[in-house]
Amino acid sequence: MVVAQRERDVPIEVFGLGTVEARTISDLGFEVAGTLVVLHGDSGDAVSKGEVLAELQSREQMARVTSARAAAAQARANAAQAGATVARANVALRQKLAISERREELARRGAVSSEISEEARAAFEIAQADLVLAESAVDVAGENVRQAEALVQVEEARLAKYTLVAPYSGVIVARQRDLGSMLNPGETLYTIADPASIWVLAYVDEAKSGEIAVGQSATVTLRSNPSRPLAARVARIDIESDRVNEERRVYVKCEACPDDFHLGEQAEVRVTVATLEDALLVPMAAVREYAGNTGKAWIVADGRIGEAALTFGKKTLDGRLEVVGGLPDGAAVVTEAAGRLAAGRRARIAGAASP
Repeated sequence: MVVAQRERDVPIEVFGLGTVEARTISDLGFEVAGTLVVLHGDSGDAVSKGEVLAELQSREQMARVTSARAAAAQARANAAQAGATVARANVALRQKLAISERREELARRGAVSSEISEEARAAFEIAQADLVLAESAVDVAGENVRQAEALVQVEEARLAKYTLVAPYSGVIVARQRDLGSMLNPGETLYTIADPASIWVLAYVDEAKSGEIAVGQSATVTLRSNPSRPLAARVARIDIESDRVNEERRVYVKCEACPDDFHLGEQAEVRVTVATLEDALLVPMAAVREYAGNTGKAWIVADGRIGEAALTFGKKTLDGRLEVVGGLPDGAAVVTEAAGRLAAGRRARIAGAASP
């Protein structure tokens, strides 16, 4: 018969089945309606951040921008003219002030009549009012310039919405429309994904997921390449589980994912939740009356067959149980036997020396 042997560095793994997903994936479209006149990318193409992907027909909007820029230029010219009027009003004010002061002096000496002095004073006050009016016109002209320039910014921003650019470097996953298509606001034209954000979403039975933690090592096996397991680590565990299937969502990130990826591809995930440095493992087939962490097994002690109630700890992915208690000193657990076992019968362990 064959008995269980102690093993070292045994990984305890949890299995999950999932799919390849992208953490960063975006549906791109225009904010405005229009006819598609330029396309720069197709499915599978790599794009850089800020790269132009598509353009809508924008002649009418370009005309609005041109008109707004012309209006802004006119407003700036009016502001400059208002500034020149202020300068002229200042010169006139200084001239009227000098005349008024001379006439007042002459009136005190009796060289001219008081009426002439008063007329000069009135002309000076009128010049003051003209200066105030000119300065007010400068303020109005400045406000008109700001409004006109703001309108230019609005129209230019609207024009920019007729051009679709990549928000980040990535790969085009899908293109939905062709040249000449009429698009509605918000309609998806491209779907792009960031290759650096590729990971696997695995669904793990809640009953087996309690020991999974972020940072634990894992392996990912893609369905398209079953002979090449990929080293990975647990990157995220969703707070919310699948209520229907009673499964926990676990996201695993490859340490060196392949350059070519296929979203939605099935993948098997094995997460290492613990490692047994030194353990005695028995297959479940060798255990009777198994009840989660207890069960009975045939043992060999002092050359005879017996039965022991064992206590179990961890369980490997291939269905072997760690024996943590109940095994008498010097006894071995029977895993395979050529014939029927009965307590008290003599037993010979395969590979052991004959007495």
